[in-house]
Amino acid sequence: MDDSIREGIESVTGEDLVDEDYDSAVDGVIVWWRDGDDEDALSDTIMDAVDVLDEGGPFWVLTPKPGREGAPAATTIENAAKTSGMNAATPQTLNRDWNAVRLRAFGKGR
Repeated sequence: MDDSIREGIESVTGEDLVDEDYDSAVDGVIVWWRDGDDEDALSDTIMDAVDVLDEGGPFWVLTPKPGREGAPAATTIENAAKTSGMNAATPQTLNRDWNAVRLRAFGKGR
């Protein structure tokens, strides 16, 4: 993960981010993902995270940008999202090294 992004999110929300060991409901989900991690594992991670996500809460997958070390193939996030019953939006730039992809349950707007 990128500490500057994490700190920026915490500054905007006024809340500390929790890690994957947190076992209560959450307002939103951020998953940091890099190439080399199995696409099926990403699908499993998405499904596990959806289980604790409050209905309607935002779900983001953050990845290194194309050309950066650890950048996954463009289809990795899309395929894992579909397997998990989600749609993946077009990546958005967070900073010079990271992109963010918003996931939404099928049929939940654009």
